[in-house]
Amino acid sequence: MSPVFAHGQLRLYLLALLADGPRHGYEVMRDLEERFHGLYTPSAGTIYPRLAKLEEEGLVERSMQGRKGTYALTEQGREEVASRRADLGDLEQDLDQSVHDLAAEVRSRVHGQSSDLRNELKAAAKAARRTAVPIGADTGPISGGRTDALVEEALQQLRRAARRVTRARSTTEQTRQEALAVITEAVRRMQELADR
Repeated sequence: MSPVFAHGQLRLYLLALLADGPRHGYEVMRDLEERFHGLYTPSAGTIYPRLAKLEEEGLVERSMQGRKGTYALTEQGREEVASRRADLGDLEQDLDQSVHDLAAEVRSRVHGQSSDLRNELKAAAKAARRTAVPIGADTGPISGGRTDALVEEALQQLRRAARRVTRARSTTEQTRQEALAVITEAVRRMQELADR
């Protein structure tokens, strides 16, 4: 995944967030997640050390409210934000580009995974059709047993592929619908064979 912030940008963004009012560290993380439309969620290991560094620099002060630390800009922090208004405009443009890039990466990854899953489902359905034997067909004791085993294996492959589609976090509703269509088609073909 591409880096979300260039060098120094997270520092400036945190200052800009706190310029809008005091926040808990958790609120800072949620604000960042919202800014990136859920495509990026910073970890506590990213945010809290940065806030601590800003506190060391005298730009931020932390006060405790119960068990939560609330971070607010100091006068020095407000002065830095005011002096860097032009940088903030550039930062917003860079963040818009980061959101665009992250969305493109996610679309590409989901498309690739969806294609892989569709191909697996098609291959499993094809294997099931290829090895299907009509009910009551006389295939002989040796080939019948072998064919039965192939049918079972094909059904297992289809089941595994279908589970991957329905359980994957990145699977879209459209991909689930396509998977259902593939399975439905396989069932229809099996019904045709059974009805011969």
